[in-house]
Amino acid sequence: MPFAPSRYDPWTVAASLLIASFASYVALDLARRVRTPDRLVALSWWVAGSIAMGTGIWAMHFVGMLGFSLPVPLGYTAGWTFTSWLAGVLVCGVALGVASRGRLTAVRLVAGSLAMGAGICAMHYTGMAALDMSPAIVWDPALVALSAGVAVGASAASLLIFFFLRRLEHQRSLSVQVAASVVMGMAVSGMHYTGMAAASFPTGSVCLSASGLSGSRLGTLLMLASVGLLTMTWLVSILDARLQGRALALAESLRLANAQLQVANEELRRRAFVDPLTELPNRVLFEDRLAQAVARTERSHERMAERHHERLAVLFIDLDGFKPVNDSYGHGVGDVVLKEAADRLRRNARESDTVARVGGDEFLLLMEGGVNEADCATLARRVIAALRQPFELQGRRIEIAASIGIALYPDHGAGHKLIGRADAAMYAAKHAGGNTFVLFEPHMDADPLNQLSLQGDLRHAAQRGELSLHYQPKVDGHRGLIHGVEALLRWQHPQRGAISPATFIPLAERFGLIGAIGHWVIEEACRQMREWNDRGMRMRVAINLSVHQLREDDLAQRICRALEQHGVDPAHLLCEITESVAMEDIEATQRAFESLARIGVFLSIDDFGTGYSSLSYLRQLPAREVKIDRGFVMDLERSADARAIVDAVVRLAHALGLRVVAEGVETAGQRDILMGFGCDELQGFLFARPMPAAELLQWALGRAPDVPPEAMPDFAPSVIDETLR
Repeated sequence: MPFAPSRYDPWTVAASLLIASFASYVALDLARRVRTPDRLVALSWWVAGSIAMGTGIWAMHFVGMLGFSLPVPLGYTAGWTFTSWLAGVLVCGVALGVASRGRLTAVRLVAGSLAMGAGICAMHYTGMAALDMSPAIVWDPALVALSAGVAVGASAASLLIFFFLRRLEHQRSLSVQVAASVVMGMAVSGMHYTGMAAASFPTGSVCLSASGLSGSRLGTLLMLASVGLLTMTWLVSILDARLQGRALALAESLRLANAQLQVANEELRRRAFVDPLTELPNRVLFEDRLAQAVARTERSHERMAERHHERLAVLFIDLDGFKPVNDSYGHGVGDVVLKEAADRLRRNARESDTVARVGGDEFLLLMEGGVNEADCATLARRVIAALRQPFELQGRRIEIAASIGIALYPDHGAGHKLIGRADAAMYAAKHAGGNTFVLFEPHMDADPLNQLSLQGDLRHAAQRGELSLHYQPKVDGHRGLIHGVEALLRWQHPQRGAISPATFIPLAERFGLIGAIGHWVIEEACRQMREWNDRGMRMRVAINLSVHQLREDDLAQRICRALEQHGVDPAHLLCEITESVAMEDIEATQRAFESLARIGVFLSIDDFGTGYSSLSYLRQLPAREVKIDRGFVMDLERSADARAIVDAVVRLAHALGLRVVAEGVETAGQRDILMGFGCDELQGFLFARPMPAAELLQWALGRAPDVPPEAMPDFAPSVIDETLR
């Protein structure tokens, strides 16, 4: 039977091949999208991707058929054409469904390839059926079978490529994906043109659907529409991939930040019960262990029939001659001595004993396990001998001693009195010349008489001119500008000499003198600011408020009157409250802070990190600043944990709009680390020690005789740095 000659438009064939390759590229890209763990998103991509891919592959088929011509006009029926498009969408749905699975098994590969091959054949041959020819098309069975084999083979290759590209990195997979798209496009086109080659048209055939879908304009429109749809799908896929990448990167960043904060939080929890310098238990943990030991001892007494009490003892250890070490060599050397002293105490204590640091140079030691006075004396002698050994530091030979007071339970009273009575015995040891130990005796309770005498003197110290304020500068570590000073209270007793604030401040709190002393500090700080201002130097001064002052209803009014009396700008007064005080009664603190903020006074949280509070609590307070406790600062150069905590505190404080001040900066290394973390202000011996007002003025003007040039600030006496305004 003779057949009519047929031909193809080469440009249309090339266009169909390009559409097939582009559709394959988009298909490979969508295979990643349907694997997202979000089911709704995956389903959306599966539906949209199936339509876009199916339209692209079907467009290749239809454009290829539009490029085919016979001696008679050709056209396509709408029904069969739509059925052909639907078959293309369904086969792409199968492909994306298989690609979304976890792994490609042999059974899944065979089943998926057969299903996809059948769908491709259905798309092609229903599309050919859209040509309503009379007489009918004559098919070559061998070529039809070959086209079906090509369809199945192309489907299997596509699935293998899908899963192969999953294992590649994005940079490698891009080039492989382009090459794979060309291969898949050629395979799909090969099936189409093999199927077309299987069709023969008898001479004299007439297309009964010539009035249906046809024409070059339709082909052009179809190509543009399909390419546009594929392009839009591809671009949306790229955008989705980038958004998912950013979301994953943000999630990872948040995970790392959360892990860092958890580490910092755990470290803060630990530091709530551990002395940061010596790593010994602090007073809180020691008192808890003492209470537990007393409870165990009492239960032991109840079980024993005979009056043979199991006893425990508390040793109060104070270092003799330690203050001159700090005064002569600085706190850095003093800290090293304290750490070495703590190590010696650990080595000489028994395994069952608890050693704690409870003050600057004060330690406590708890002895359990049926101890007696002889055991206590033996351990005390051993400790005294160990601490008497010289400390060799940086070529210096430092010698100190220790005074030890001992109190036993139940011999010397109730468990809650042991520390106080061991302390009284320790003072007796100091009065005996130090470098010895003393067991508590009842007459030592007369020590309160000494405190009563001291508090009587303290009550009149301000009127007698014995109190004064020393000022320690706070500077910008980057620019060297003075941001202000902290006012520190000093007491020069006419007979006893200089008395440490660690001694008279607790005494003032105990005997109700702290309020009057605190108000004297406010008045004196305002007076001094006025005097400096009159001499051309405007200086912000920080003062410390006690818990007793915070509870006074008229605190803000008192401060406001002092500011108005001396004509001082409220913004130049900064009130510091230690973290432990602030957190003791958060509601009272908040009320006091809000009343002070209303009059324009700046507010700061001092010793941050020692009270184990959360920055979330600080959000309730109108504070403008936090001060990192020197216990964290001194470990910066040797402790990764300390650096992590300080870095986290600085970041979180800045996120809450708080400035950060680091106190106790004594080395250039500490300064550089803090500056690297973005700390706003630095304070410590590296820059200047506390000094009287007149000496500070000379220091600020660069005329202090004992200050080296490199420590001088870049400071104009008539201008205070205004960054806190």
